[in-house]
Amino acid sequence: MRESGILMPVASLPGPFGIGTLGKGAYDFVDFLARAGQHVWQILPLSPTGFGDSPYQSCSAFAGSPWFIDFEPLRRRGLLKKQEYAGLSFGKMPRAVDYGAVRETHFAVLRKAFARFSKWYPDDYYHFCYEQGWWLEDYALFMTAKGLEGGRDYRQWPEALRMHEAGAIRELYARHEDEVHFWKFCQYEFFAQWRALKAYANERGVRILGDIPIYVSPDSADVWAGRELFWLDEAGLPRDVAGCPPDYFSADGQLWGNPLYNWARHESTHYDWWIKRVRFSLELYDAVRIDHFRGFDTYYAIPYGAPNARKGEWRQGPGMRLWSEVLRALPGAAIVAEDLGEMFESVRALLKETGFPGMKVLQFAFGAGPDSDHLPHNYTENCVAYPGTHDNTTLRAWWRTARAKEKRHAREYLGLSAEEGETAGLLRGVLQSPARLAVVPMADWLGLGREGRINTPGTIGGGNWRWRCEAAALTPGLARHIRAVCERYGRI
Repeated sequence: MRESGILMPVASLPGPFGIGTLGKGAYDFVDFLARAGQHVWQILPLSPTGFGDSPYQSCSAFAGSPWFIDFEPLRRRGLLKKQEYAGLSFGKMPRAVDYGAVRETHFAVLRKAFARFSKWYPDDYYHFCYEQGWWLEDYALFMTAKGLEGGRDYRQWPEALRMHEAGAIRELYARHEDEVHFWKFCQYEFFAQWRALKAYANERGVRILGDIPIYVSPDSADVWAGRELFWLDEAGLPRDVAGCPPDYFSADGQLWGNPLYNWARHESTHYDWWIKRVRFSLELYDAVRIDHFRGFDTYYAIPYGAPNARKGEWRQGPGMRLWSEVLRALPGAAIVAEDLGEMFESVRALLKETGFPGMKVLQFAFGAGPDSDHLPHNYTENCVAYPGTHDNTTLRAWWRTARAKEKRHAREYLGLSAEEGETAGLLRGVLQSPARLAVVPMADWLGLGREGRINTPGTIGGGNWRWRCEAAALTPGLARHIRAVCERYGRI
């Protein structure tokens, strides 16, 4: 069955709280997807955003962002009063997330809700804490300590706490138990709201395609509490960090700064942490995209402290040893592999052995010859086709800035015309491809220019991760148009 879906980050949903939430705006978007005949809603990581406001640099590989908690369900349960959040300022940019304002205001409101919630913890709260304790306990303690330390990187904390010593952990909990419970409460509310939303989507024939970043942030609960799983020195500092080598898009490469994995340690545990991570994600989503999949075959290691990514080196990853263990524990796991970037033959071989669908991006198709993997005639059924991803600009912006050679190739290949519209013709190329699933970013259906771009890789700040969709743009007419186009190419 051929299908189509839309890429829309939760943060980009419309709503009154400065950032997309799991409330009315999300439910309305699910209804929009159903009217538009879309079977898949692809999102970005739901984790708390970290350095540079990126969901790929989070303080936890498992936690959900408290900012996505909608206040209305809390009001209906008597945990908030309308006047405690109505009329508050969550930023002055209706088309963009103001992370500073959101951070300050959301937590102030959530603490009011927690003050009422904490008078009597319900049984299902204790059940949630017990069930998720394997990651939740360390996350809540980490966030508590981080608050006490003024938000400083955990590597700057007092030694006993920095080294996660048992005595320091017991003392932290004993002195600040209420604060630990606040952070657990935020996760309890987040996951309750997320599971309700996912159930609503599934009932309407919409599946959720989630996202697992391959790496975790250096300043995270995962590294703080699980140092042995990462390639660190005795002081807890990374020996090397992750990134990408220089390429056509960046002369300095990309210096992500994430700690690398201690793959020998992971192998000794039969990749237990990764099995737990994938299982956890597949309980939250219907399918999951693995970011930077090539890093499981060969990964780029950059010396810690280097100013850029020029002097890194490729190293061997765990390859099929990891994925054999994952698939043995989770047979039939619905996984999409992000196989973009510099591809070695060994990466292609790993992808083939796993059987996971890879990704094809039309914006990458027209700079090379007829053998390009990203030209639609070279797609297989077992792939996910995109006009662009969250790391690309929009189709309209790409067409405006593409090289003359690329435009000429695209016109000849797809028969583009001014009458149809170039961006409409490019979308046609994706939707009529053999790919079993085609996913179109929401900004492309809206015909937005660069203002609809979500992220520019290798850059920090600016407009990254800020774009928001306006509710008025999600019209019944647009839903009918999307349905008609997708039906034309057999994707309904």
